[in-house]
Amino acid sequence: MTIRRCVILSLMLAVLAAPVMADRLKDLARIKGVRNNQLVGYGLVVGLDGTGDKAPFTNQTFRNMMNQFGITLPDGVNPNLANVAAVTVSATLPPFAKTGQEMDITVSSIGNADSLRGGTLLMTPLKGADGNVYAMAQGSLVVGGFGAQGQDGSRITVNVPSVGRIPNGATIEREVASPFTRGDTITFNLMRPDFTTARRVVEVINEYLGPDMAYAHDATAISVRAPRDPSQRVSFLSILENLEVDPAEDAAKVVINSRTGTIVVGQNVKVSPAAVTHGNLTVTIQENPEVQQPNPFAGGTTAVEPDTQIAITEDPARMFKFGPAVTLNQIVQAVNQVGAAPGDVMAVLEALKQAGALRAELIVI
Repeated sequence: MTIRRCVILSLMLAVLAAPVMADRLKDLARIKGVRNNQLVGYGLVVGLDGTGDKAPFTNQTFRNMMNQFGITLPDGVNPNLANVAAVTVSATLPPFAKTGQEMDITVSSIGNADSLRGGTLLMTPLKGADGNVYAMAQGSLVVGGFGAQGQDGSRITVNVPSVGRIPNGATIEREVASPFTRGDTITFNLMRPDFTTARRVVEVINEYLGPDMAYAHDATAISVRAPRDPSQRVSFLSILENLEVDPAEDAAKVVINSRTGTIVVGQNVKVSPAAVTHGNLTVTIQENPEVQQPNPFAGGTTAVEPDTQIAITEDPARMFKFGPAVTLNQIVQAVNQVGAAPGDVMAVLEALKQAGALRAELIVI
């Protein structure tokens, strides 16, 4: 047994014996070069029950397909097929995928097809960003949506019937070269860049592997010296990705979703002393139309006279002392004391930020 293998075995025993107290490295970082690749293709779905599309490019694609089968349609003949739909096919090619393996695909209508239910995708090449074909797709669709329409024009739709999936519907025909086995190092890229987390990752790895085995390039990338042999590199990486690292606390942030009224306050948010006043202004508009009848034998017509009543009510505004708050519970209690709705709390937080009392990054999404 070589010295390198002895070191790897010792490290595996040390990792298994270590108590689980923090996040694993595999949950904090991704390996450089080990990534998914997006594939897309254009094809035809046939066998629909009259729910296909009437787009001109669908007829053109159908003509081209028939020409490949040795069938030429006469000029001026428009097929107008109701059982054919033009679709895009998308898939995600996983890392280390090998020729002959299968993967799931998503089929989406790009014309005016009502539904893809019951359709079959004809053989469609899937290309990557470089224009090369990496997989071939074909099969029967599984559509979760459903639609029905009556003769009077009424209709009902459940979910989206113009999108379907084909489990294992594509076969991989070309492999993507991976830099995993190249070079003398393996680089981890943190999913949330942070200098403190990068330093802690380096310290944990060097503690197990020895000094100067890992070093950080910046707040994201950490390189580790690794064996060149592929089998040893796999075992080596299995050890590294299971190391426990205590990540750094995130920066103080307050995230506001202006569309849903959702407000999320981070743990490290602090508020300096500030006074907040909040008052509600309610405007009520009531319509009481009156019908005016003409006098008997006057020859007039019935008229509707509008009668609008507008009332404005302003609740008494009270001033609250906001802060100093150094914990999340104190901030929540202060916000609840103001008694404002989520939309008003957004305005209060923005005003606190402008006043310099909110010690956090305010993010509006």
